[in-house]
Amino acid sequence: MDIFSVFTLCGGLAFFLYGMTTMSKSLEKMAGGKLERTLKRMTSSPFKSLLLGAGITIAIQSSSAMTVMLVGLVNSGVMELGQTIGVIMGSNIGTTLTAWILSLTGIESESVFVNLLKPENFSPVIALAGIILIMGSKKQRRRDIGRILVGFSILMYGMELMKQAVSPLAELPEFSSLLTAFNNPLLGVLVGAVFTGIIQSSAASVGILQALALTGSITYGMAIPIIMGQNIGTCVTALLSSIGVSRNAKRVAVIHVSFNVFGTAACLILFYGGDLLFHFPFMDAAVGAVGIAFCHTVFNVFTTVLLLPFSRQLEKLARRVVRSEDPTEQFAFLDPLLLRTPGVAISECVAMTNRMGELAHQNLLNAIRQLSDYSEATETEILQNEDKLDIYEDRLGGYLVTISQHGVSMDDIHTVSRLLHAIGDFERIGDHALNLQESARELREKELRFSDVANDELQVLVSALKDIMDKAFACFAANDADAARDVEPLEETIDRLIEEIRMRHIRRLQTGDCTVQLGFVLSDLLTNFERVSDHCSNIAVSVMEEQDGKLGRHAYMHDMKGGGSFAASLDSDLEKYRLPQV
Repeated sequence: MDIFSVFTLCGGLAFFLYGMTTMSKSLEKMAGGKLERTLKRMTSSPFKSLLLGAGITIAIQSSSAMTVMLVGLVNSGVMELGQTIGVIMGSNIGTTLTAWILSLTGIESESVFVNLLKPENFSPVIALAGIILIMGSKKQRRRDIGRILVGFSILMYGMELMKQAVSPLAELPEFSSLLTAFNNPLLGVLVGAVFTGIIQSSAASVGILQALALTGSITYGMAIPIIMGQNIGTCVTALLSSIGVSRNAKRVAVIHVSFNVFGTAACLILFYGGDLLFHFPFMDAAVGAVGIAFCHTVFNVFTTVLLLPFSRQLEKLARRVVRSEDPTEQFAFLDPLLLRTPGVAISECVAMTNRMGELAHQNLLNAIRQLSDYSEATETEILQNEDKLDIYEDRLGGYLVTISQHGVSMDDIHTVSRLLHAIGDFERIGDHALNLQESARELREKELRFSDVANDELQVLVSALKDIMDKAFACFAANDADAARDVEPLEETIDRLIEEIRMRHIRRLQTGDCTVQLGFVLSDLLTNFERVSDHCSNIAVSVMEEQDGKLGRHAYMHDMKGGGSFAASLDSDLEKYRLPQV
């Protein structure tokens, strides 16, 4: 064992961590918003949460990423604290899969077929396939699969380097004497916790332990407490992610830490208590890579089974450690932690944009109602909602721009584009609601009234406007391109209605049936109605653009209006929203 072996060990660890990160990030990217949607479907059932936690962690190959995601979702108000407990426990089970994959490095056989299972033999083929997918495919999903394959190959190459670097240690008497210190369970737990905390990866820590085990110098008595300590060390990531977040999100980290600490303490007491009574014969036997994977799995499954019935107690403990929420403290609008999983962050932006759309929709309906039934309370609500819409646009816009810089897939890029267009339209619809509110206030303060004929005309226009808003907001919420195609004919209908109402108003001015003062108010109303219908059209077009995977509003308008279905829909809408005869 010389200095070059140390260099090789460090290089192997670097390759291992880089491969793990690359594979994990690519898996998260492929999963996208499915992770978040899956988490949202959780019920209060701890068992279902447990299975979801294990499944998602297996899918993304990172319990740390899972925990950080949970902290971010709780901090954003998406999940309740109690929902995270089963997921955290399940993630500890899901992360054991990595140890089983790494245990393949210890396979020894002369059979060609058995040797094909060894990572050092099949990893080069996987790496080549991954490079071909990355360089030769135009589809983003295939390139992501290629990165997963390359990341896995780099990970296994790093494992092989570490195994080669530590193999000379078996012949060093100093190394053997050093290992005898690990027969102390508490020291083993401490070493496992500290080392895992430093590299912030329990998978890498277990991998290094498996590489050392291949020297034949590690016994079960040494390995078991280190494995227990590794679960405590992985909590460092959760603790770091809880800095600067809401108190409820901090409780997620407390639950993660307390679960692993209590589980380790219980296992230490039960296991070593049993050893004192029954003197387990395997304690001094050499452990291999498979044995470490087995111990790792048994420990995590046992602690989960042991503590799952005490989920409520863990939640109560977290609430005691992190005291009740300060009334002045509010959760983050969208947590920056979610940027570590861009697919989840985008899915949350979709949900929040939908909430913004609902708010804009409701505000405009309130403003229209003010024209006929004025209320001071409704005015206050409109003004407050307008402030909220401004905040939505500012924060959502900045967040979406930041997400687009985090290596998202092409589908996610189209989604981000749709959302960026939509939040601008929603905010502008909110501005027009405020303009309508001001017009309603002017009518009330000046005691102005439209003629019965003008009121009838406006009612037809308002009915069409409500219809186009319902269609635009519904197709956006459902991301339904087919429903979005029904919006443009109605927008054209509204334009023609407004043009006809203006012409009729001019004739009434000429005959003295309407005053100039009322004319100014009517002109403002028509202008705002027209702008709202334009924004509804923009919203529908953004949905169609995302579904088709290409951009270009003018091309859409040209193609759409040139089709026979557009003309048929337009004729139907013109017939439905016909102005009363004069």
